[in-house]
Amino acid sequence: MKNDDSSTATLYEVASAAGVSPATVSRFLNGTAKVSDDKRKTIERVIDELNYKPNRLAQSLKMGSTRTIGVLTQSLESGYFSQAMIGIEDAVKQAGYALLIMSGHWHADEEAERVELLIGRRVDGVAILSGKLSDGQIQGYSQRVPIVAFGRKLEGERLMGFCLDNYRGACDAVDHLVEQGHRRIAFIMGPEDHEDAQARLAGYRDTLARHKITPDPALIVPGDFQESGGLLAVNQLLATNQRFTAIFASNDLSAYGARLALYRSNIRVPDDISIIGFDDLHSSMYTTPPLTTVRQPLYEVGKGIGRMMLAMLGQKQAEVEIPQLGLMVRESVRRIA
Repeated sequence: MKNDDSSTATLYEVASAAGVSPATVSRFLNGTAKVSDDKRKTIERVIDELNYKPNRLAQSLKMGSTRTIGVLTQSLESGYFSQAMIGIEDAVKQAGYALLIMSGHWHADEEAERVELLIGRRVDGVAILSGKLSDGQIQGYSQRVPIVAFGRKLEGERLMGFCLDNYRGACDAVDHLVEQGHRRIAFIMGPEDHEDAQARLAGYRDTLARHKITPDPALIVPGDFQESGGLLAVNQLLATNQRFTAIFASNDLSAYGARLALYRSNIRVPDDISIIGFDDLHSSMYTTPPLTTVRQPLYEVGKGIGRMMLAMLGQKQAEVEIPQLGLMVRESVRRIA
């Protein structure tokens, strides 16, 4: 009969009831004991009957591990980062790891403070999702704890970093607009010091040039990867009477703000102006109309980060398979003559 009081069962009582040594039970719980199938079933039955709850923290500390992985993200509110964090969690939880998540809010000093806090909490490794830390800072942290960094091309003994092909994704977006007949294509930028944003701007410019379309500087407007930035960018375009038939927003949040600005000016999407975004956030398939965008496989990115971290913690060489971007054609772009 199962014991309802989990606090009364001890490791020694489990061992005595199962007819094995306490060390065997401990190694069994840690996954390091080789026991027969009959003995395994006996230990599992006794654990269930006594409702034994092992002290995972004590076990981890004895093994020199806290079984936690720190995650430095930039915004806990962003759908962009949440999908990646879900992927990381799904990749590591089967190995018995939990996540400790902190936000840097796009400030280098705050990010550095958060990484120090994570290391101080004795996490086994740290995953860094974009941000303002320099490559040198990240390399320094990797001397103290294994690091996997997304949005950076880095490599070291305890350091792995990878990027998606933002340039290629931007080229695909602009190619699609040009194929639909658009020539006057406005571009809402991202932060000027953000590598992904600069790669998307370069893809926009180079693709227009490849189609023998001269980029108009007046159609390239500032943005900040936020909805408010997209709204202000379109308001600027409209206030200066710019002529354009399509907008390429450097991310989906900017596209949401752009859509709102057009709506407030009684400009229809896509009848009057087409919009294309970048990221393919979950909400993008439910906007009005559903947003055509470049899909970043962020859940898969997270799973890749988690697998790389587990490989480093197991002192193995991780095989890096970079997920590919893809154009998601929906209803926010129309063909024009």
